[in-house]
Amino acid sequence: MCSKMQFNVVHISETDSTNRWLKDSRGRHEVPLCVVTEYQTAGRGCGTNTWESERGENLLFSLLFNPKSVKASGQFQLSKAIAVAIGWVLAARVGLDNVYIKWPNDVYVGNRKICGILIECQIKGEWVNECIIGVGLNVNQQEFHSDAPNPVSIRQLKECDTDREWLLNAILDAFDPEADVDFLFNTHLYRSFGMWPFRDRNGRFMACIDHVESDGHLVVRDESGQQRRYGFKEIEFINK
Repeated sequence: MCSKMQFNVVHISETDSTNRWLKDSRGRHEVPLCVVTEYQTAGRGCGTNTWESERGENLLFSLLFNPKSVKASGQFQLSKAIAVAIGWVLAARVGLDNVYIKWPNDVYVGNRKICGILIECQIKGEWVNECIIGVGLNVNQQEFHSDAPNPVSIRQLKECDTDREWLLNAILDAFDPEADVDFLFNTHLYRSFGMWPFRDRNGRFMACIDHVESDGHLVVRDESGQQRRYGFKEIEFINK
C-alpha cells in the first residue's frame, strides 16, 4: 500500500485535542497536515467517549486534508481508508495476528481494542471539502486504568516497545483516501465469521456481519438468514 499524499508533520508536546488543534491551525501550516502529540488532556472518541493514554507512550495524531473526489454521500470511504491503512500496518509491518476493523471506526486485535478513530468532515455542496481524522493507537502503554472494557497495546501483545515515529510514517505511507479499499475493509470486519451477540431496539439477537454499505450502514445476517440494516448507534456489539 502506498499513499499519494505527502503530509506536513508537526510535533507538539501537549494539547487538549489534536482534532481541535488542527481546526485552530487552518491557514498557518501547509495542507495536507498531520499533528502528533505526546499527550492529550481531553482526548475523545465518538459521542461522549474518552480516550485513555499515558504521556509519551502511544500514537496520538490527527490528519487534515482536502479530498479531491469524495462525495458527501460517500464520505464513509475516508473512514474505510484510514482503518484499512492502520490495520494493514499492524498486520503486515508490526506482525500482529487477528487484526480486524470494528464498525464503524475502531481497530481490534482479537476481541480487544487497539485503536480508535474519529472523523469530522466539512461538506460543500455535494462534496467533502475538508476532512479531519483523529487517531489514538495504543503502542507502548503497559497498563490501562479506565473503565474501558477491552483495551490492548502493541507492547502488551509483542512484549517489546515499538518506535512510534516509524509507526506513524508507516501509517501515513499506507493511507490513500482515494484508493478502492472495499474488499480489504469488508474481508477484515470484526465478527464477520460465526454467530455473535448483538442488541438493537428490539433486544438481543445472534448474527454475523455481512458487509458495510458505501454510505456506512452496517448489514448483519441473523440466525434465520435474514439481513438487518443499521445506522450508527442503532446496534450494539455485546461482549461475551
